[in-house]
Amino acid sequence: MIKEFKKFIARGNVMDLAVGVIVGGAFSSIVTSLVENILMPIIGVITGGLDFSTQFVVKFGDATINFGMFLQSVIDFLIVAFCIFLMVKTVNKILHTEEKKEEKPKKSDEVILLEEIRDALKDNKPKPSKEEKKDKKKK
Repeated sequence: MIKEFKKFIARGNVMDLAVGVIVGGAFSSIVTSLVENILMPIIGVITGGLDFSTQFVVKFGDATINFGMFLQSVIDFLIVAFCIFLMVKTVNKILHTEEKKEEKPKKSDEVILLEEIRDALKDNKPKPSKEEKKDKKKK
C-alpha cells in the first residue's frame, strides 16, 4: 500500500496540482491585498470617502450583515477569475499553435502522384501566341 501511495504521489499530475494550489494561494493573497489596499480605497475616494470594509447592516438582533466585506470578496473573485481566464487562454493558444505545426497532414502516395501529373501537364501546355492573346483581350 505504501508503494502504491509513493507511485501516486510521484505521478506528474499530482505534483502539478500541488504546485498549482500553492501558487494559486500565493496569487490569491496578492489579489486580496491589491483589492483591500489599493482598489477599495480608490473606490472609497470616488464614492466620497466611503470605506466599504466597515459597511454593514444590523439585522436580526445583534447579528450584522457585512455587505462591504462581501463586496471586497466579490471584487477579489472577479480579478482572480479574470487572471485565470487570461492564463488559460494564453496556454491554450500556445498549445494549439504547437499542435497545428505538428499536425500537417501527410499526403498519400496517390495525391503526390496526381500533383506531379498536374504539374507536368501545366509545364507541357503550349504557350498562347501573340495573336491569341490579342483575341482574348478583344473579347
